[in-house]
Amino acid sequence: MSQDQDRAEEEQAGAGGGEDGLRRSAAFLVDEALGFLFPAALRAAADVGVADHLADGPASPAELAAATGTDARNLYRVLRLLATRGVVAEDARGRFTLTEAGQALRGDVPYSVRTAVQMLTDRTMWRPAGELTHCLTEGTTAFENLFGVPFFDHFAKDERTAAVFHVGMASMSDQENAPIAAAYDFPSSGTVVDIGGGHGGLLLEVLRRNPGLEGVLHDRAHVLAGNRLEGRPEVASRWTTREGDFFTAVPAGDVLLLKRITHDWDDDACAALLGHCRRALRPGGRVLVLDAVVPSGNAPHQSKALDLMMMASLTGRERTEDDFAELFARAGLKLSRVIPTPTVLSVVEAVAA
Repeated sequence: MSQDQDRAEEEQAGAGGGEDGLRRSAAFLVDEALGFLFPAALRAAADVGVADHLADGPASPAELAAATGTDARNLYRVLRLLATRGVVAEDARGRFTLTEAGQALRGDVPYSVRTAVQMLTDRTMWRPAGELTHCLTEGTTAFENLFGVPFFDHFAKDERTAAVFHVGMASMSDQENAPIAAAYDFPSSGTVVDIGGGHGGLLLEVLRRNPGLEGVLHDRAHVLAGNRLEGRPEVASRWTTREGDFFTAVPAGDVLLLKRITHDWDDDACAALLGHCRRALRPGGRVLVLDAVVPSGNAPHQSKALDLMMMASLTGRERTEDDFAELFARAGLKLSRVIPTPTVLSVVEAVAA
């Protein structure tokens, strides 16, 4: 064999690993393609409340099936897959235990994400994710093609979907709110406006930590009806609600919060929303966008998965720091700093340009 042939084979092996490398690639990709079945199993377990019935210790599939009204054999098959990711663990007697990693699947614990799991795997998220090819070939969201109307219009006419979304988002936010409120140095006085703030979990944490601040929770009337500030003595008389559409106007304030809002919308819509924020901002005030900031490079980051959810179901996207700077500039704002938090979200701060 010539030196040229040797070199060609070495280059082929380096580039693709030869036949052994291709076999490994094939096995890897097939395994990855089956990955959608884990969230399906996680949702099934959340739907029937398996984790709650494991709170007191190990249980057999038969015992769990009796408690949850499910088929024991099929329940075992779901739990067996969940055990491969450490959500539950199977012992030598075939009983299952809820692991530390699986505790938040219970519905009766602080920071439960049971409803968040149900929201993230709801058909309004699940079905569009299976149609990403449509997004690539048509350059549009898959949601409207499947459901006939845009994402939030569907919510307006489907009470079940709206309830799943708002309760799930509140659940997803619960474990983020306190670390985010602690990560930012809020002013000692003034008004904080939580725009599109849902049930007010973040505003509650901000007001708790900053007794000199007053708050405004801004959202649609049916969302505000479920707010969490009512009856909380530690924030009594320091907050109010304001019904409205943030694409029309937002309440004036010293600090305006937009948590998990801008990633839902395209750049034009976000520029319009941020323009309202700029006009509502009091002198010396700040706009805080609380969203994931997509990092450069190949490292895993939840924002890269969330970005495909936005692509499939909504018109928005997850953004890089440069993307945010450009967006702020369109609205008469300028990016002043990005503050990481212990969560996947960062505080992206903007001030008047």
